[in-house]
Amino acid sequence: MPRKGHTVKRTVPADAVYGSNLVTKFINSMMWQGKRSTAEGIFYEALTKVQEKGGDEALKLFTKAVENAKPLLEVKTRRVGGANYQVPVEVNADRRTSLAIRWLLTYARGRAERGMVDKLSNELLDAANGKGAAIKKKEDVHRMAEANKAFAHYRW
Repeated sequence: MPRKGHTVKRTVPADAVYGSNLVTKFINSMMWQGKRSTAEGIFYEALTKVQEKGGDEALKLFTKAVENAKPLLEVKTRRVGGANYQVPVEVNADRRTSLAIRWLLTYARGRAERGMVDKLSNELLDAANGKGAAIKKKEDVHRMAEANKAFAHYRW
């Protein structure tokens, strides 16, 4: 908590092509070393591939992929009397989105296809269809929270 009062949450401007804040957040997370134009090129090309393969609107498939990857619960470590407990907590809405974006990008980069455009488009399609590594990560996090439900009374 800052000493000088509450800080205002900054908002990102909507992107030029789709007019979506989510797209801008995704591109910002995807960007390495300030190379925005490279990240934008990869993302927009991946979305055109998603539209070709998915058959639906690209932005609709993209938002569905991000929504499917958002976790509802996660575990946080809490120290109580010398023991560490994994306490399940609900995830904040902003953190949900950032976790979903992070997982989609991490698992897209780890795929076996050639080129980031193919990797990203296939990961987005898999996530939109409810499968893929990012969805598996979400389910693992949920399973971990479910397994530690007995420690929910340690929530703070």
